[in-house]
Amino acid sequence: MIELGKVPPQNIELEEAILGACMLESRAFEEIQDILSENSFYRTEHQKIFRSIYQLFNDNKAIDILTVIEKLRQSNELENVGGPAFLTKLTDRIASSAHIEFHARIIQQKYIQRELIRISTEIQHKAYDDSIEDISELIDFSEQQISGITINSINKIGLKMGEIGKRRLKILDEISKGEIKLSGVPCWEKLNKTIGAWQPSNLIIIAARPAMGKTRLSQEIAKIAAENGCPVAFFSLEMEDTELYDRQLASETGLENMTIRQANFKNEDWEKIENAQRKIENLELIIDDTPALTINEFKSKARYYKRKNDIKLIIVDYLQLMRSPDHSKNREREISHISQSLKLIAKELNIPVIALSQLSRKVEERADKTPVLSDLRESGAIEQDADVVAFIHRPEVYEKEVSEENKNKIEFIFAKHRHGATGIITLYRSDKWSTIYEYKGQFDQDKINELEF
Repeated sequence: MIELGKVPPQNIELEEAILGACMLESRAFEEIQDILSENSFYRTEHQKIFRSIYQLFNDNKAIDILTVIEKLRQSNELENVGGPAFLTKLTDRIASSAHIEFHARIIQQKYIQRELIRISTEIQHKAYDDSIEDISELIDFSEQQISGITINSINKIGLKMGEIGKRRLKILDEISKGEIKLSGVPCWEKLNKTIGAWQPSNLIIIAARPAMGKTRLSQEIAKIAAENGCPVAFFSLEMEDTELYDRQLASETGLENMTIRQANFKNEDWEKIENAQRKIENLELIIDDTPALTINEFKSKARYYKRKNDIKLIIVDYLQLMRSPDHSKNREREISHISQSLKLIAKELNIPVIALSQLSRKVEERADKTPVLSDLRESGAIEQDADVVAFIHRPEVYEKEVSEENKNKIEFIFAKHRHGATGIITLYRSDKWSTIYEYKGQFDQDKINELEF
Protein backbone atom coordinates (compact mmCIF):
# COMPACT_ATOMS: atom_id res chain seq x y z
CA MET A 1 0.00 0.00 0.00
CA ILE A 2 1.36 3.43 -1.01
CA GLU A 3 1.53 5.87 1.90
CA LEU A 4 -0.18 9.02 0.71
CA GLY A 5 1.39 12.30 1.77
CA LYS A 6 4.76 10.73 2.58
CA VAL A 7 7.81 12.57 1.18
CA PRO A 8 9.64 10.52 -1.50
CA PRO A 9 13.17 9.32 -0.67
CA GLN A 10 15.68 12.17 -1.00
CA ASN A 11 18.74 13.83 0.51
CA ILE A 12 18.82 17.53 -0.31
CA GLU A 13 21.98 18.21 1.71
CA LEU A 14 23.99 15.65 -0.22
CA GLU A 15 22.63 16.96 -3.54
CA GLU A 16 23.87 20.44 -2.58
CA ALA A 17 27.23 19.07 -1.41
CA ILE A 18 27.79 17.25 -4.73
CA LEU A 19 26.95 20.29 -6.85
CA GLY A 20 29.13 22.52 -4.66
CA ALA A 21 32.06 20.10 -4.93
CA CYS A 22 31.76 19.98 -8.74
CA MET A 23 32.03 23.78 -8.91
CA LEU A 24 34.83 23.84 -6.33
CA GLU A 25 37.22 21.30 -7.82
CA SER A 26 37.69 20.79 -11.56
CA ARG A 27 38.04 16.97 -11.48
CA ALA A 28 35.15 16.28 -9.12
CA PHE A 29 32.62 15.84 -11.91
CA GLU A 30 34.72 13.13 -13.58
CA GLU A 31 34.31 10.96 -10.46
CA ILE A 32 30.50 11.00 -10.61
CA GLN A 33 29.67 11.35 -14.31
CA ASP A 34 29.04 7.60 -14.65
CA ILE A 35 27.06 7.41 -11.42
CA LEU A 36 24.59 10.27 -11.62
CA SER A 37 22.31 11.67 -14.28
CA GLU A 38 20.17 14.79 -14.30
CA ASN A 39 17.14 12.85 -13.06
CA SER A 40 19.07 11.52 -10.06
CA PHE A 41 18.46 14.84 -8.29
CA TYR A 42 15.18 15.37 -6.46
CA ARG A 43 14.95 19.17 -6.66
CA THR A 44 14.28 20.68 -10.08
CA GLU A 45 16.79 23.48 -9.38
CA HIS A 46 19.51 20.93 -8.73
CA GLN A 47 18.67 19.11 -11.98
CA LYS A 48 19.17 22.33 -13.95
CA ILE A 49 22.50 23.06 -12.26
CA PHE A 50 23.73 19.51 -12.91
CA ARG A 51 22.65 19.79 -16.56
CA SER A 52 24.73 22.95 -16.98
CA ILE A 53 27.76 21.31 -15.34
CA TYR A 54 27.40 18.30 -17.64
CA GLN A 55 27.15 20.52 -20.72
CA LEU A 56 30.34 22.36 -19.74
CA PHE A 57 32.12 19.04 -19.18
CA ASN A 58 30.92 17.67 -22.51
CA ASP A 59 32.15 20.82 -24.28
CA ASN A 60 35.60 20.45 -22.62
CA LYS A 61 35.16 23.76 -20.79
CA ALA A 62 36.26 24.63 -17.28
CA ILE A 63 33.78 23.93 -14.51
CA ASP A 64 33.64 26.48 -11.68
CA ILE A 65 31.08 28.77 -10.13
CA LEU A 66 31.59 31.49 -12.74
CA THR A 67 31.26 29.23 -15.77
CA VAL A 68 28.19 27.52 -14.31
CA ILE A 69 26.55 30.89 -13.60
CA GLU A 70 27.24 31.98 -17.16
CA LYS A 71 25.90 28.73 -18.60
CA LEU A 72 22.68 29.09 -16.60
CA ARG A 73 22.37 32.71 -17.68
CA GLN A 74 22.68 31.69 -21.36
CA SER A 75 19.85 29.18 -20.96
CA ASN A 76 17.71 31.70 -19.03
CA GLU A 77 17.69 29.40 -16.01
CA LEU A 78 19.86 31.41 -13.59
CA GLU A 79 17.05 33.10 -11.69
CA ASN A 80 14.99 29.91 -11.67
CA VAL A 81 17.65 28.12 -9.62
CA GLY A 82 18.04 30.97 -7.10
CA GLY A 83 20.52 33.27 -8.81
CA PRO A 84 24.28 33.65 -8.24
CA ALA A 85 23.75 33.87 -4.49
CA PHE A 86 22.38 30.30 -4.33
CA LEU A 87 25.32 28.87 -6.30
CA THR A 88 27.78 30.75 -4.06
CA LYS A 89 26.06 29.24 -1.02
CA LEU A 90 26.55 25.75 -2.48
CA THR A 91 30.32 26.19 -2.77
CA ASP A 92 30.61 27.85 0.65
CA ARG A 93 29.11 24.75 2.31
CA ILE A 94 31.78 22.34 1.07
CA ALA A 95 35.52 22.30 1.79
CA SER A 96 36.59 19.69 -0.78
CA SER A 97 35.32 16.95 -3.09
CA ALA A 98 36.48 14.15 -0.77
CA HIS A 99 33.87 11.37 -0.52
CA ILE A 100 31.97 12.75 -3.52
CA GLU A 101 31.66 9.28 -5.10
CA PHE A 102 30.21 7.84 -1.88
CA HIS A 103 27.75 10.74 -1.68
CA ALA A 104 26.78 10.27 -5.32
CA ARG A 105 25.90 6.62 -4.77
CA ILE A 106 23.60 7.57 -1.90
CA ILE A 107 21.84 10.09 -4.15
CA GLN A 108 21.50 7.45 -6.86
CA GLN A 109 20.04 5.01 -4.37
CA LYS A 110 17.39 7.58 -3.41
CA TYR A 111 16.56 8.03 -7.09
CA ILE A 112 16.20 4.28 -7.60
CA GLN A 113 13.84 4.15 -4.60
CA ARG A 114 11.73 6.93 -6.14
CA GLU A 115 11.66 5.09 -9.47
CA LEU A 116 10.53 1.88 -7.77
CA ILE A 117 7.70 3.80 -6.10
CA ARG A 118 6.67 5.35 -9.42
CA ILE A 119 6.78 2.05 -11.30
CA SER A 120 5.00 0.07 -8.59
CA THR A 121 2.23 2.69 -8.55
CA GLU A 122 1.83 2.37 -12.31
CA ILE A 123 1.79 -1.44 -12.06
CA GLN A 124 -0.80 -1.23 -9.30
CA HIS A 125 -3.08 0.95 -11.43
CA LYS A 126 -2.74 -1.41 -14.39
CA ALA A 127 -3.44 -4.42 -12.17
CA TYR A 128 -6.78 -2.89 -11.14
CA ASP A 129 -7.79 -2.56 -14.82
CA ASP A 130 -10.44 -5.23 -15.51
CA SER A 131 -10.13 -4.71 -19.28
CA ILE A 132 -6.77 -6.54 -19.39
CA GLU A 133 -7.18 -9.67 -21.51
CA ASP A 134 -3.68 -11.14 -21.39
CA ILE A 135 -2.07 -11.05 -17.93
CA SER A 136 1.30 -12.00 -19.48
CA GLU A 137 1.42 -8.53 -21.04
CA LEU A 138 1.17 -6.94 -17.59
CA ILE A 139 3.83 -9.28 -16.22
CA ASP A 140 6.12 -8.44 -19.13
CA PHE A 141 5.53 -4.70 -18.63
CA SER A 142 6.28 -5.03 -14.90
CA GLU A 143 9.48 -7.03 -15.42
CA GLN A 144 10.70 -4.76 -18.17
CA GLN A 145 10.17 -1.65 -16.06
CA ILE A 146 11.84 -3.10 -12.97
CA SER A 147 14.73 -4.71 -14.85
CA GLY A 148 15.32 -1.30 -16.44
CA ILE A 149 16.23 0.08 -13.01
CA THR A 150 19.89 -0.84 -13.12
CA ILE A 151 22.86 1.33 -12.45
CA ASN A 152 24.00 1.13 -16.05
CA SER A 153 20.67 2.00 -17.68
CA ILE A 154 19.88 4.84 -15.31
CA ASN A 155 23.29 6.44 -15.62
CA LYS A 156 23.58 6.06 -19.36
CA ILE A 157 24.06 9.47 -20.95
CA GLY A 158 24.87 10.36 -24.52
CA LEU A 159 28.49 10.92 -25.44
CA LYS A 160 30.14 12.84 -28.24
CA MET A 161 31.72 10.67 -30.91
CA GLY A 162 35.18 11.92 -29.88
CA GLU A 163 34.67 10.74 -26.30
CA ILE A 164 33.39 7.38 -27.53
CA GLY A 165 36.52 7.18 -29.67
CA LYS A 166 38.84 7.75 -26.70
CA ARG A 167 37.26 4.89 -24.77
CA ARG A 168 37.09 2.59 -27.79
CA LEU A 169 40.71 3.15 -28.82
CA LYS A 170 41.84 2.33 -25.30
CA ILE A 171 39.98 -1.01 -25.48
CA LEU A 172 41.34 -1.74 -28.98
CA ASP A 173 44.86 -1.03 -27.75
CA GLU A 174 44.38 -3.48 -24.87
CA ILE A 175 43.01 -6.11 -27.27
CA SER A 176 45.97 -5.67 -29.65
CA LYS A 177 48.39 -6.15 -26.75
CA GLY A 178 46.53 -9.24 -25.58
CA GLU A 179 45.63 -7.60 -22.27
CA ILE A 180 41.92 -8.32 -22.75
CA LYS A 181 40.06 -10.85 -24.90
CA LEU A 182 37.86 -10.08 -27.88
CA SER A 183 34.19 -9.75 -27.06
CA GLY A 184 31.74 -12.42 -28.08
CA VAL A 185 30.73 -15.98 -27.28
CA PRO A 186 33.23 -18.36 -28.96
CA CYS A 187 32.33 -21.08 -31.43
CA TRP A 188 34.34 -22.94 -34.06
CA GLU A 189 37.79 -21.48 -34.68
CA LYS A 190 37.05 -20.54 -38.31
CA LEU A 191 33.83 -18.83 -37.28
CA ASN A 192 35.59 -16.87 -34.53
CA LYS A 193 38.23 -15.59 -36.93
CA THR A 194 36.05 -14.76 -39.92
CA ILE A 195 32.65 -13.89 -38.47
CA GLY A 196 33.86 -12.64 -35.09
CA ALA A 197 32.11 -15.12 -32.74
CA TRP A 198 28.58 -14.49 -31.47
CA GLN A 199 28.49 -10.83 -30.50
CA PRO A 200 26.55 -9.28 -27.58
CA SER A 201 23.13 -7.74 -28.42
CA ASN A 202 23.05 -9.50 -31.81
CA LEU A 203 20.10 -11.50 -33.11
CA ILE A 204 21.40 -14.45 -35.14
CA ILE A 205 18.98 -16.42 -37.29
CA ILE A 206 20.04 -19.94 -38.31
CA ALA A 207 17.59 -21.26 -40.87
CA ALA A 208 17.16 -24.51 -42.78
CA ARG A 209 14.66 -26.93 -44.20
CA PRO A 210 13.57 -29.88 -41.98
CA ALA A 211 16.07 -32.70 -41.43
CA MET A 212 19.09 -30.47 -42.09
CA GLY A 213 20.28 -30.80 -38.51
CA LYS A 214 19.31 -27.42 -37.01
CA THR A 215 18.86 -28.75 -33.49
CA ARG A 216 22.02 -30.87 -33.52
CA LEU A 217 24.09 -27.95 -34.85
CA SER A 218 22.65 -25.58 -32.26
CA GLN A 219 23.42 -28.10 -29.49
CA GLU A 220 27.02 -28.13 -30.63
CA ILE A 221 27.09 -24.32 -30.57
CA ALA A 222 25.70 -24.36 -27.02
CA LYS A 223 28.23 -26.97 -25.92
CA ILE A 224 31.22 -25.03 -27.30
CA ALA A 225 30.03 -21.84 -25.58
CA ALA A 226 29.50 -23.62 -22.24
CA GLU A 227 32.89 -25.34 -22.46
CA ASN A 228 34.45 -21.89 -22.86
CA GLY A 229 32.86 -20.59 -19.67
CA CYS A 230 29.80 -18.93 -21.23
CA PRO A 231 26.56 -20.08 -19.57
CA VAL A 232 23.81 -20.85 -22.10
CA ALA A 233 20.01 -20.96 -21.91
CA PHE A 234 18.62 -23.33 -24.55
CA PHE A 235 14.87 -22.95 -25.15
CA SER A 236 13.59 -26.12 -26.79
CA LEU A 237 10.04 -25.70 -28.06
CA GLU A 238 10.10 -28.89 -30.13
CA MET A 239 12.00 -31.52 -28.15
CA GLU A 240 11.89 -32.55 -24.50
CA ASP A 241 14.91 -32.03 -22.26
CA THR A 242 15.50 -35.80 -22.02
CA GLU A 243 15.67 -36.08 -25.82
CA LEU A 244 18.29 -33.34 -25.93
CA TYR A 245 20.23 -35.02 -23.14
CA ASP A 246 20.23 -38.32 -25.06
CA ARG A 247 21.58 -36.55 -28.12
CA GLN A 248 24.29 -34.89 -26.06
CA LEU A 249 25.16 -38.24 -24.50
CA ALA A 250 25.44 -39.74 -27.99
CA SER A 251 27.77 -36.92 -28.99
CA GLU A 252 30.03 -37.46 -25.98
CA THR A 253 30.11 -41.28 -26.12
CA GLY A 254 29.93 -42.00 -29.85
CA LEU A 255 27.02 -44.37 -29.23
CA GLU A 256 24.02 -44.27 -31.55
CA ASN A 257 21.07 -42.25 -30.36
CA MET A 258 18.72 -45.21 -30.69
CA THR A 259 21.06 -47.35 -28.59
CA ILE A 260 20.84 -44.78 -25.81
CA ARG A 261 17.06 -44.36 -26.06
CA GLN A 262 16.54 -48.11 -25.78
CA ALA A 263 19.26 -48.48 -23.11
CA ASN A 264 20.73 -51.27 -25.23
CA PHE A 265 24.18 -51.03 -23.64
CA LYS A 266 27.15 -53.36 -23.52
CA ASN A 267 29.17 -53.59 -20.32
CA GLU A 268 31.96 -51.41 -21.73
CA ASP A 269 29.44 -48.70 -22.70
CA TRP A 270 28.75 -47.81 -19.07
CA GLU A 271 32.23 -46.43 -18.54
CA LYS A 272 31.78 -44.18 -21.57
CA ILE A 273 28.40 -43.03 -20.25
CA GLU A 274 29.74 -42.27 -16.77
CA ASN A 275 32.67 -40.29 -18.21
CA ALA A 276 30.29 -38.38 -20.48
CA GLN A 277 27.94 -37.57 -17.58
CA ARG A 278 30.83 -36.14 -15.54
CA LYS A 279 31.64 -33.87 -18.47
CA ILE A 280 28.03 -32.87 -19.14
CA GLU A 281 27.20 -32.06 -15.53
CA ASN A 282 29.96 -29.45 -15.44
CA LEU A 283 28.50 -27.56 -18.39
CA GLU A 284 26.62 -24.33 -17.58
CA LEU A 285 23.88 -25.28 -20.03
CA ILE A 286 20.22 -24.75 -19.05
CA ILE A 287 17.55 -26.62 -21.03
CA ASP A 288 14.09 -25.06 -20.88
CA ASP A 289 11.54 -27.22 -22.72
CA THR A 290 8.42 -25.20 -21.83
CA PRO A 291 5.84 -26.10 -24.54
CA ALA A 292 3.87 -23.46 -26.47
CA LEU A 293 6.12 -20.73 -25.09
CA THR A 294 4.80 -17.20 -25.61
CA ILE A 295 7.17 -14.33 -26.33
CA ASN A 296 6.27 -12.68 -23.01
CA GLU A 297 7.01 -15.89 -21.10
CA PHE A 298 10.29 -16.17 -22.99
CA LYS A 299 11.33 -12.63 -22.04
CA SER A 300 10.46 -13.25 -18.40
CA LYS A 301 12.50 -16.47 -18.33
CA ALA A 302 15.43 -14.89 -20.19
CA ARG A 303 15.65 -12.09 -17.62
CA TYR A 304 15.45 -14.63 -14.81
CA TYR A 305 18.27 -16.78 -16.23
CA LYS A 306 20.37 -13.66 -16.76
CA ARG A 307 19.94 -12.60 -13.12
CA LYS A 308 20.34 -16.08 -11.62
CA ASN A 309 22.89 -17.73 -13.94
CA ASP A 310 24.44 -14.73 -15.75
CA ILE A 311 23.84 -16.42 -19.10
CA LYS A 312 25.98 -15.23 -22.01
CA LEU A 313 24.00 -16.83 -24.85
CA ILE A 314 20.38 -17.73 -25.62
CA ILE A 315 19.33 -20.31 -28.22
CA VAL A 316 15.70 -20.71 -29.32
CA ASP A 317 14.64 -23.88 -31.15
CA TYR A 318 12.69 -22.71 -33.02
CA LEU A 319 11.19 -19.31 -33.84
CA GLN A 320 8.01 -20.42 -35.63
CA LEU A 321 6.88 -22.43 -32.59
CA MET A 322 6.72 -19.34 -30.40
CA ARG A 323 3.50 -17.37 -29.93
CA SER A 324 2.84 -13.69 -29.36
CA PRO A 325 -0.12 -11.86 -27.74
CA ASP A 326 -1.37 -10.72 -31.16
CA HIS A 327 -1.84 -14.29 -32.42
CA SER A 328 -5.35 -13.35 -33.54
CA LYS A 329 -3.81 -11.27 -36.32
CA ASN A 330 -2.18 -12.71 -39.39
CA ARG A 331 0.81 -15.01 -39.05
CA GLU A 332 3.24 -12.63 -40.72
CA ARG A 333 2.55 -9.94 -38.12
CA GLU A 334 2.96 -12.44 -35.33
CA ILE A 335 6.34 -13.62 -36.59
CA SER A 336 7.37 -9.99 -37.06
CA HIS A 337 6.50 -9.24 -33.43
CA ILE A 338 8.42 -12.29 -32.24
CA SER A 339 11.57 -11.46 -34.21
CA GLN A 340 11.48 -7.84 -33.01
CA SER A 341 11.09 -9.03 -29.41
CA LEU A 342 14.04 -11.41 -29.75
CA LYS A 343 16.20 -8.56 -30.99
CA LEU A 344 15.08 -6.30 -28.15
CA ILE A 345 15.83 -8.91 -25.47
CA ALA A 346 19.29 -9.44 -27.01
CA LYS A 347 19.91 -5.72 -26.69
CA GLU A 348 18.37 -5.43 -23.22
CA LEU A 349 20.45 -8.29 -21.76
CA ASN A 350 23.46 -7.44 -23.96
CA ILE A 351 23.95 -11.04 -25.04
CA PRO A 352 23.62 -12.80 -28.40
CA VAL A 353 20.33 -14.54 -29.13
CA ILE A 354 20.40 -17.37 -31.70
CA ALA A 355 16.99 -18.30 -33.07
CA LEU A 356 16.51 -21.30 -35.34
CA SER A 357 14.02 -20.83 -38.16
CA GLN A 358 12.28 -22.85 -40.83
CA LEU A 359 12.72 -22.10 -44.51
CA SER A 360 9.85 -22.11 -46.97
CA ARG A 361 9.23 -24.94 -49.43
CA LYS A 362 10.42 -22.74 -52.29
CA VAL A 363 13.87 -24.24 -51.75
CA GLU A 364 12.59 -27.64 -52.84
CA GLU A 365 11.07 -26.24 -56.03
CA ARG A 366 14.36 -24.94 -57.47
CA ALA A 367 17.02 -26.84 -59.32
CA ASP A 368 19.64 -25.27 -57.04
CA LYS A 369 18.59 -26.17 -53.49
CA THR A 370 20.98 -23.71 -51.83
CA PRO A 371 18.92 -21.39 -49.55
CA VAL A 372 18.69 -17.66 -50.17
CA LEU A 373 17.36 -14.85 -47.97
CA SER A 374 13.99 -14.75 -49.72
CA ASP A 375 13.40 -18.33 -48.47
CA LEU A 376 12.97 -17.16 -44.87
CA ARG A 377 9.53 -18.35 -43.97
CA GLU A 378 6.50 -16.14 -43.23
CA SER A 379 8.11 -12.77 -42.67
CA GLY A 380 10.62 -10.41 -44.22
CA ALA A 381 10.92 -8.90 -40.73
CA ILE A 382 13.14 -11.82 -39.71
CA GLU A 383 15.79 -10.72 -42.19
CA GLN A 384 15.31 -7.08 -41.23
CA ASP A 385 15.65 -7.63 -37.46
CA ALA A 386 18.55 -10.08 -37.65
CA ASP A 387 22.16 -8.95 -37.39
CA VAL A 388 23.29 -12.28 -38.83
CA VAL A 389 21.41 -14.73 -41.05
CA ALA A 390 23.00 -18.12 -41.64
CA PHE A 391 21.71 -21.17 -43.50
CA ILE A 392 22.43 -24.85 -42.96
CA HIS A 393 22.75 -26.68 -46.26
CA ARG A 394 23.64 -30.34 -46.76
CA PRO A 395 24.14 -31.08 -50.47
CA GLU A 396 23.95 -34.86 -49.91
CA VAL A 397 20.26 -34.58 -48.91
CA TYR A 398 19.37 -33.72 -52.51
CA GLU A 399 21.76 -36.10 -54.28
CA LYS A 400 20.54 -39.47 -55.50
CA GLU A 401 24.09 -40.77 -55.37
CA VAL A 402 26.13 -38.98 -52.73
CA SER A 403 29.49 -37.80 -54.06
CA GLU A 404 32.58 -38.32 -51.91
CA GLU A 405 33.03 -34.53 -51.69
CA ASN A 406 29.56 -33.99 -50.23
CA LYS A 407 29.40 -36.99 -47.91
CA ASN A 408 28.59 -35.74 -44.38
CA LYS A 409 29.30 -32.18 -45.51
CA ILE A 410 27.49 -29.23 -43.90
CA GLU A 411 27.65 -25.81 -45.52
CA PHE A 412 27.15 -23.11 -42.89
CA ILE A 413 26.22 -20.21 -45.18
CA PHE A 414 26.44 -16.68 -43.74
CA ALA A 415 24.19 -14.75 -46.10
CA LYS A 416 23.84 -11.61 -44.01
CA HIS A 417 26.25 -10.14 -41.51
CA ARG A 418 25.55 -6.57 -40.47
CA HIS A 419 28.96 -6.07 -38.90
CA GLY A 420 31.32 -8.17 -40.98
CA ALA A 421 32.01 -10.77 -43.63
CA THR A 422 29.64 -13.11 -45.41
CA GLY A 423 30.72 -16.47 -46.72
CA ILE A 424 30.57 -20.22 -46.17
CA ILE A 425 32.12 -22.20 -43.35
CA THR A 426 32.38 -25.89 -44.16
CA LEU A 427 31.60 -28.36 -41.41
CA TYR A 428 31.50 -32.14 -41.37
CA ARG A 429 29.53 -34.56 -39.23
CA SER A 430 30.25 -38.11 -38.27
CA ASP A 431 28.02 -40.83 -39.71
CA LYS A 432 26.09 -40.99 -36.43
CA TRP A 433 25.88 -37.21 -35.98
CA SER A 434 27.79 -37.76 -32.75
CA THR A 435 30.36 -35.11 -33.61
CA ILE A 436 30.50 -32.02 -35.80
CA TYR A 437 33.88 -30.66 -36.76
CA GLU A 438 35.07 -27.84 -38.99
CA TYR A 439 37.00 -28.00 -42.22
CA LYS A 440 40.30 -26.23 -41.63
CA GLY A 441 40.54 -24.86 -45.15
CA GLN A 442 39.86 -21.32 -46.30
CA PHE A 443 36.68 -19.43 -45.46
CA ASP A 444 34.85 -19.41 -48.80
CA GLN A 445 33.91 -15.81 -49.55
CA ASP A 446 34.09 -16.24 -53.31
CA LYS A 447 31.44 -18.94 -53.48
CA ILE A 448 28.85 -16.86 -51.67
CA ASN A 449 29.15 -14.15 -54.33
CA GLU A 450 27.85 -16.67 -56.84
CA LEU A 451 24.66 -17.13 -54.81
CA GLU A 452 21.82 -14.70 -55.30
CA PHE A 453 21.44 -13.06 -51.89
